Amino acid sequence: MSPQDTRNATPVKVPLVTQPLGILGSLNAARSNILSIIPEIATRQPMVSGRTAKRWHMVMDPDAIKRMLLENLDSYPKSLVTKNLLKPAIGESLFIAEGAHWRWQRRTAAPVFSHRNVMNLAPVMSAAAERSAARIGEAGPRAVDVAQDMVRTTFDVIADVTFSGDGTFDAEGVHQGIDAYIAEAGKISLLDVLGAPDWVPRPGRLIHSRGPVRDMHRIADEAIEARRARGSDGVPDLLDLLLEGEDPKTKRQMNTAELRDNLLTFIVAGHETTALTLSWALYLCAFDPRVQEKARAELVDVLGERTTVTGEDVANLPFIRMIVDEALRLYPPAGMVSRTAVANDILCGREVRPGDTVMIPIYALHRHHMLWEDPDTFRPERFSDRKAVPRYGYLPFGDGPRICIGASFAIQEAVIILGTLLSRFRFTPVAGREPKPVMILTLRPEGGVWLEAEPLAGPHSPSREEAA
Repeated sequence: MSPQDTRNATPVKVPLVTQPLGILGSLNAARSNILSIIPEIATRQPMVSGRTAKRWHMVMDPDAIKRMLLENLDSYPKSLVTKNLLKPAIGESLFIAEGAHWRWQRRTAAPVFSHRNVMNLAPVMSAAAERSAARIGEAGPRAVDVAQDMVRTTFDVIADVTFSGDGTFDAEGVHQGIDAYIAEAGKISLLDVLGAPDWVPRPGRLIHSRGPVRDMHRIADEAIEARRARGSDGVPDLLDLLLEGEDPKTKRQMNTAELRDNLLTFIVAGHETTALTLSWALYLCAFDPRVQEKARAELVDVLGERTTVTGEDVANLPFIRMIVDEALRLYPPAGMVSRTAVANDILCGREVRPGDTVMIPIYALHRHHMLWEDPDTFRPERFSDRKAVPRYGYLPFGDGPRICIGASFAIQEAVIILGTLLSRFRFTPVAGREPKPVMILTLRPEGGVWLEAEPLAGPHSPSREEAA
């Protein structure tokens, strides 16, 4: 597709609801694509409310979102649906814990993701990017599903930086176990939609929370105990840093179960969300060749003869970062977050009662006509002035005290991998193979992201030594 073709075109998007769905309609829609329950009016109004067995609200107003995520945080804990979905797999980890139990874990884990520690892990990201480029180069000239390769690439990174050097740790087994749990047991059940209490059994979730999850926990526990006995060796990885970490207020350290739950959270959240961001970013670059060429000019200017992005290059690649930011705007991995109100409140002049489900449909927020010009258009330059980006109107990593702890890690990884691939290949779409944005737990490209990858001539073409 030429730049002229994309001038008035928009990349793929989710068709939003224009008529009420009812309980069964909402259930069927949510089971196939959670985002398909969002009313189209949510991209034009500050707040939309309704009732589907229980009262619910969708909030798109940045000031009201700020109240939920910052000013009145404790009144909006994560929803029971979210907790019921994930607790069997990742326990009371940072992602799920509330109140004091969350606060001490956050204080303990925060230094792990300091700028220095994240930069120390950059060589792992660059090496994974080179391996990805080699695989894509070897697969040519036929079309490549880059989404599948990005899952492999980011999993290589997270496995390396989580349990580096532990040859006995079955990282792939852990990944398959938790992925199987989410795929089979993580789908919204009618009981969840109706707000049934936690003690009412969810048969599918019960079945899948036994064998695979039990095995996964055992593998992780054994690896943690082995590392505790062996000690650190070389550049500290995430496990080393968490083992050494302690809450500065209470001096409490994580026990094996707490370490395991948080490491499993990092493995799942830390690889799939970045893989999705990269998949959508590559789709968008292929969709608009103008953006791709502008990115490549920046890479040539910064890298010179090199074709691999390093941690030190990231700060000098602002346009690559803008592509990542815009991909996160158009296709946020967590396209909707849900909270359960536990106290009376007022949002946008509307009453919120205890027990109400209060959702932030981030997909709709990022495409809101009152916050973004031409919201469905791919335009990385809208992030050239970061101060102009509406605070609490752009939430790829959430915000407030519970903002994603690994945000800087994810951005660095995405810039390194995207930059490395764009410096070596020219990507073009495959006719008739457009991805379909579908969210069950995360916003995935159904059908994959099929692109043709043409190796670049000259210094920005992968050498035989690099591809080996």
